Amino acid sequence: MKKTLLMVLVNRRKEEAPTVQKILTGWGCIIKTRLGIHDGVLDDCTNTGLIILELVGDEAKNKELVHKLDILSGVNAKLVELSVEA
Repeated sequence: MKKTLLMVLVNRRKEEAPTVQKILTGWGCIIKTRLGIHDGVLDDCTNTGLIILELVGDEAKNKELVHKLDILSGVNAKLVELSVEA
């Protein structure tokens, strides 16, 4: 079994979130699972966040999504592949 995860660290969350969201929406068909994490809540909301995505499909498309996110200022995207032998 193989899992492809995309980790996206957003440093300027308040400024970059709309663009990141637009990109993720455009690539929604290859996103199986999405988890967004940021420190703080309510009045203490931080400006950094982590998005963990489980991707499916073609490796080239996964890498293209990584590139589109990684070129944004304040965004760092990294693809991680995990596998377990059956």
